[in-house]
Amino acid sequence: MNVSDTPNVCDTGAVVKLPAWSLVQFTTSQHGVPRIGVYADGVVRAAPTALAGKTLLEVLADWNRWLPEIHNVVPASLEAVPDATIIAPLTYPRAVLCVGANYYGHAEEMQTARPSPDAEPFFFLKPPATTIVGPGADVAIHVDGRSRVDWEAELGVVIGKRASMVEESRAAEYIAGYVVANDISDRGLMRKPDAVFPVFEWDWVSHKGQDGFCPIGPGLVPAAVVGDPQNLRIVLDVNGVVKQDSSTADMVINVHRLIAHASRLITLQPGDVILTGTPAGVGMPRNEYLQPGDTVTAGIEHVGILRNHIVAK
Repeated sequence: MNVSDTPNVCDTGAVVKLPAWSLVQFTTSQHGVPRIGVYADGVVRAAPTALAGKTLLEVLADWNRWLPEIHNVVPASLEAVPDATIIAPLTYPRAVLCVGANYYGHAEEMQTARPSPDAEPFFFLKPPATTIVGPGADVAIHVDGRSRVDWEAELGVVIGKRASMVEESRAAEYIAGYVVANDISDRGLMRKPDAVFPVFEWDWVSHKGQDGFCPIGPGLVPAAVVGDPQNLRIVLDVNGVVKQDSSTADMVINVHRLIAHASRLITLQPGDVILTGTPAGVGMPRNEYLQPGDTVTAGIEHVGILRNHIVAK
């Protein structure tokens, strides 16, 4: 993503309050290897000297060590990188864990039973190295009459230290920060009518795991900068038309409980991402789907704006 491609508001003019700064990864025309930087006011700046040359995953691997340096970041004191191209902030985490039906409004529009905050969350996985793309990246979709590709703006939680059997009351200690995510979904390939057995009827790889189906970015915003993850406006538009406009307050199972539940199933590692579900406003209930040429812009208050372009595969 060229820095100039990042808007301060969604195309509709629905204002999303941007963070003061975020940690991004970038490349330049002379250096194709990802490096960590600081993004503020539409400008990519070189990382503080102690972090220079590292990737964000390398920093996350020893997050507590680097946290004082990160909290003392003053973007204006850092050198601008004029030819920077922002890429995905994480290349690539070991796991991208997603939760389904985690907003009351979305459950209602999908005509499911009203979910309970006391229930076990439903998790699924996306292949990190092939689904993750960054801001400004093209997302290629099949145009074959079968695929019906949908959008899902989501808050992504980035883990900052190894987490296993975490208590909900201590879950905040394991959060490095947050990213904007789009859990792109191919509804047309979700179900296999010719499955050999009912349990194989639902195809989560085709539905959620195609190449490019997990845009994240533009950067990671440290948890202390974001504040309360359960009180953030979340907006998505397609070609300037607002489709989703909600708040993380509508989440069924909150961020801390999701981390606790997830850490009982798998050991979470630094840099792992949990996508926390999407609010109402997806395309499926209205039979609206993405087409080549569309531009999708997702924004989360205090986290950032993520824009991607849809092309034909």
